[in-house]
Amino acid sequence: MEITQIQENVDQFVVHAQSALTDPQSFYQLIAVSTAYLLAIILSTFIKKNIPALHVQPNSQAHPFKRLSYSFGIVLSPLIGLFFIKIIYQLSLAFNYESWLIHVTLAAALMLFFLSCINNFVTSQFPAALFKWIGLPILFLHIVGLLPALIGVLESISINAGNVSISAFGVTRVLVFGAFLFWLGRVSNNFGKAIIKKQQTLDVPTKEVFSKLFEVTLFCIIVLLLLNVMGINLTTLAVFGGALGVGIGLGLQSIASNFISGIIILLDKSLTIGDYVELDNGQTGFVREFKMRYAVLETYDGKDILVPNEMFISNMMVNWTHKDPKQRYRVDFSVAYKTNIREMVELIKAAVAEHPQVISGDDVPFEERPDCEIDSFGDSGVNMFVEFWMQGIDDGKNRVGGDLLLIIFETLRENGIEIPFPQREVKMVKA
Repeated sequence: MEITQIQENVDQFVVHAQSALTDPQSFYQLIAVSTAYLLAIILSTFIKKNIPALHVQPNSQAHPFKRLSYSFGIVLSPLIGLFFIKIIYQLSLAFNYESWLIHVTLAAALMLFFLSCINNFVTSQFPAALFKWIGLPILFLHIVGLLPALIGVLESISINAGNVSISAFGVTRVLVFGAFLFWLGRVSNNFGKAIIKKQQTLDVPTKEVFSKLFEVTLFCIIVLLLLNVMGINLTTLAVFGGALGVGIGLGLQSIASNFISGIIILLDKSLTIGDYVELDNGQTGFVREFKMRYAVLETYDGKDILVPNEMFISNMMVNWTHKDPKQRYRVDFSVAYKTNIREMVELIKAAVAEHPQVISGDDVPFEERPDCEIDSFGDSGVNMFVEFWMQGIDDGKNRVGGDLLLIIFETLRENGIEIPFPQREVKMVKA
């Protein structure tokens, strides 16, 4: 029955098209359509000429709104053309004017605008292919009036299991709209995060907080929309609220704790991107990224440590660069007892101060300048140490301790200062 109805609609469309081609009014409709598109081209050119963001192609580092504006400028002409054709079509309906050509042009304009949006806004190949091979045919069937008949055919193909009825149309609708919603959610999430990260007035922790809240809110909206598409009554979800709370309290306690801990860390600013931290178990690394459940620490040997957010809250942690990137370090060495300690101390301080990464100079506070002192009296010599301040961490590309040991060794050798080593005297006693 439904297939016969589709055939009748197709036959009627062909008969109407043949009769309309011989109608003298078709010429006037062609003039109206051509005028509408000519005005659309002129108006879109004028608008893009006066708004540089619509025609100047931005680079990859540009603000997301600039890239969005450029893409909108490309589809501006088809959009204005669709708008004018729609106005002409509504006027023809108001005056009971037979406008088959305007109707066909409106359908073509709508298809052209949809295709332009796919080419300019959908960057991934797989979603673009879905929109072209599934979205465009659905739009075409809607325009020619065959979509309701097709829906009726799909609804007739169903499986009943008690009170539950699963139809081919329901499954198709969930798949099509589900794919569209998840694509829209992913694109919106990336776009929203890019805008938040471009806000110069916000610090890094605040940006991370807003990014996470935006991601969670968008995810909840997408899930609710998908449940609505599936035909699930949202009021029935209240029945499962208590069970969900129990599930979080028991099985999902760790996940919920890590998520909330991540929000607390970002709000109290105890950790920021780029901080160098030392965990309670001795692991160290730079904070590179915050996730909903964990933070990523990058070590100097190229490893990524995934640390649950809860560990930063419940365990002791050393943040080396929390408020000030300057750090104080010391290097130990020894000299012989016969050394003139006062002269040697000045030589070492001057040599250490020449290193480019060591903080020194007359404008530096006295307590932050390089200092050399006696640590203790050893068995073989006087144990000395040098304290110095530097920007960053003494490791990786900022490896300063090794350079200073070499500088101290060369300075002592150039000035004839002996570095002691253990010695033993053996006395031979004759019996």
